[in-house]
Amino acid sequence: MSESIWFVTPTVEDLNSLNDKTIHGPLGIKFTEVGPDYIRATLPARPETFQPMGLIHGGANVVLAESLGSVGANMVIDRSKYYCVGQEVNANHIRGVREGVVTGTGRLLHAGRTSQIWEIKIENEAGKLTCVSRLTMAVIPHN
Repeated sequence: MSESIWFVTPTVEDLNSLNDKTIHGPLGIKFTEVGPDYIRATLPARPETFQPMGLIHGGANVVLAESLGSVGANMVIDRSKYYCVGQEVNANHIRGVREGVVTGTGRLLHAGRTSQIWEIKIENEAGKLTCVSRLTMAVIPHN
């Protein structure tokens, strides 16, 4: 088992309690698991997450990816001293999804004094990679 990366280990219940007040609610994003070195959430394939051709929209994938990295980034720091915000996100959309649920798993690749880099892999229900994303987060001290 990996050593824990969390400053304060978040619970799935705590993370999901914020969903109705964010973009997560309308898109149906749900946090499902917090491991020692990863965070996981799902996104349903449904009309609210589709692009016009009936596939999960690339932007919805990016929302899932950035949500995982952003939430994760803020859980590995001392939030009484710092907060994290996104600086750059990219995504490679590999396979279209028309139905079911995709699952994103975010893992910290780099934790520096002023930045973090997260990798997020999104898979369909068959475990096939549908999108891979990388997110750079700025670590900002409170004034």
